[in-house]
Amino acid sequence: DNWTTSHSFCNWTGVTCGAKHKRIKALNLPNMNLIGTIPPELGNLSFLASLNLSGNGFHGDLPGELGQLSRLKLVDLSSNFFTGEIPSSFGRLNQVSDLVLSNNNLTGAIPPEISNLLNMRTLDLASNKLYGSIPSSIYNISSLRKISLSLNSLSGKIPDGMCHHLSNLEALYLGTNELSGQIPTTINECKNLQVLALDYNQLSGSIPRSIGNLTALTELYLGGNNLEGEIPWEIGNLLNLEIFFAVDMRLTGLIPTSIGNLTNLKEIYLGPNFLEGEIPWEIGNLLNLEIFFAVDMRLTGLIPTSIGNLTNLKEIYLGPNFL
Repeated sequence: DNWTTSHSFCNWTGVTCGAKHKRIKALNLPNMNLIGTIPPELGNLSFLASLNLSGNGFHGDLPGELGQLSRLKLVDLSSNFFTGEIPSSFGRLNQVSDLVLSNNNLTGAIPPEISNLLNMRTLDLASNKLYGSIPSSIYNISSLRKISLSLNSLSGKIPDGMCHHLSNLEALYLGTNELSGQIPTTINECKNLQVLALDYNQLSGSIPRSIGNLTALTELYLGGNNLEGEIPWEIGNLLNLEIFFAVDMRLTGLIPTSIGNLTNLKEIYLGPNFLEGEIPWEIGNLLNLEIFFAVDMRLTGLIPTSIGNLTNLKEIYLGPNFL
């Protein structure tokens, strides 16, 4: 209501001006029920450092003129109805630390120019309609802490050297796409990863044993792929793990007894798979476990009485099996 000429624009709701130059440096209007399109004239706000229009009803294309805003550090246009492609001009926003365009209807490929944003900490393009391969040059941005590209139609392989430059990465969300190939054995070079989500793609091969070196992991989502072979013993090294999701795959062999080391585990999802043998007695060590999901497999033997130790357990699913 105060966006009128009787008020200085520096006092308008959502507008912040610099103390010295009285130029607009922030336009933050999240969740304001705004509609319409983004005027290309926003590209004239050359002092703008923060642009947050998330959670509104904006539609239409993202104006390429926004790429002129060389001082921008935050761009959050998430949870709107934007369509069209991500402008390649966004690759000129070389001060940007957070680029958040998730929950829109954006199409096309991820422009390779995005990899020019060498100060970027967060790249969030999740829940759009993006396709094509992920530009491998994105994995060279050593400042990245979070990559979220899930819930798109991205294809191609995860490059073997993905983690060479991403030692600072804390969260990698690539789930629900069409990625193929194997999980890189060098995944352990992303040594600070806390969340790794590769679920519901077309990944093949086995779970690399090197995942056991990602000791900061709290959440690991691998289910819904074509992974086969055994759950590596090294999974027991992930002492901070709270969620392990490994359903709808072709895993074989036994549930490793090393799972009993994961005393912070709250949720474990193991089936459907082709796992066999007995539920290890060590499962009773998981005193924080709330959900134990081990359905539609080939488990045999007795249900271990050590499950009675799990006083925080809320849900347990063990059938069909051969218990």
